[in-house]
Amino acid sequence: MEEDGLVAAGVGQEDEEVDKENQTEMADPDAQEEDEDALPHSEILDIFEEGLARLVQDPLLCDLPIQVTLEEVNSQIALEYGQAMTVRVLKADGEVMPIVVVQNASVLDLKKAIRRFMELKQQREGGVKHVSWRYVWRSYQLVFQGEKLEDDKMRLKDYGIRNRDEVTFMKRLRKK
Repeated sequence: MEEDGLVAAGVGQEDEEVDKENQTEMADPDAQEEDEDALPHSEILDIFEEGLARLVQDPLLCDLPIQVTLEEVNSQIALEYGQAMTVRVLKADGEVMPIVVVQNASVLDLKKAIRRFMELKQQREGGVKHVSWRYVWRSYQLVFQGEKLEDDKMRLKDYGIRNRDEVTFMKRLRKK
């Protein structure tokens, strides 16, 4: 009889363990499936970058850099549909920055787009980590055909700026 008691006790323990496993699975039935289907972050990034590389090979998007952002893709598409325009910003060193802004953009929108362009450029090239844009806009100004773009709320089209027009980024003259 003692053997029957040991066997019965062993069966009881196995049943309790199975019950605990079943309760765990019932509490979160998708947890086990999610663990099996989940990819590591690095693999997801690789898949995303491969898809992005194929996307950038499209003739419409071929001008974009390899490390393109969604914002840049959307801007390029908006350009093609006539919903945005490119403003060429000429720096003192001769570099031309092609800045994409919406058709009814204000001067402030252009300044924000310049900032974003420069931040992306610095990330890609590993340049300066922090730029004081407050200092930049106090020391420099945007000029279109001799007219200073001083009113941040004014629309670019009100200054006469159209697609592919050139705006100069120049140092402000100090007032005494």
